[in-house]
Amino acid sequence: MSRARVAVLLSGSGRTLENFFAALDDGRLDVEIVAVVSSRRGVGGVRIARDRGVPVEVFPRKAFGSVAEHNAAINAWLASFRPQIISLAGYLCFYIPPADFTGPVINIHPALLPRYGGQGYYGDKVHAAVLAAEDTESGCTVHHVSDEYDAGGIIAQEKVPVLPGDDVPALARRVFAAECRLYPRVLQDLARQVTGGGE
Repeated sequence: MSRARVAVLLSGSGRTLENFFAALDDGRLDVEIVAVVSSRRGVGGVRIARDRGVPVEVFPRKAFGSVAEHNAAINAWLASFRPQIISLAGYLCFYIPPADFTGPVINIHPALLPRYGGQGYYGDKVHAAVLAAEDTESGCTVHHVSDEYDAGGIIAQEKVPVLPGDDVPALARRVFAAECRLYPRVLQDLARQVTGGGE
């Protein structure tokens, strides 16, 4: 059976992309990562993609006059790779999928949506908000991408405890460990669906 073709969009270190490759290497994930888009030059995610021989292109948001033009350029480049799933992996720009794209477009967020979601809530800002609210648990959410930040349908979540004495780095490490488990698992489930390998 053919493997699902996945395009990955990122903006930074590429640690989520690196986690996908680790899951591929140890058999937890069976997809083909066919293309990587970065919104920033010189970031770790670009190097990781190149090291694995995956086509990668950089599309800085400031190089385009509008969000629509930025996304049109990205989607035109992605078209030749025929992705079946588009995965946002630390992508900090607003993404609009092609109008004719019928596959899943997914993102992971470092909180239990709908809490601490929306524009401006990313990375350490999310963890700081969780700690400031004195929540007893946090976690991560894989969700469908919609026309509003972090507002698409929730696919899956994994909870982690907020422990006494936690600071932002400690909580961030625990949440990212959950992301490393959850995101490949969800991607694998979606890959089976798009290739007809089962629900």
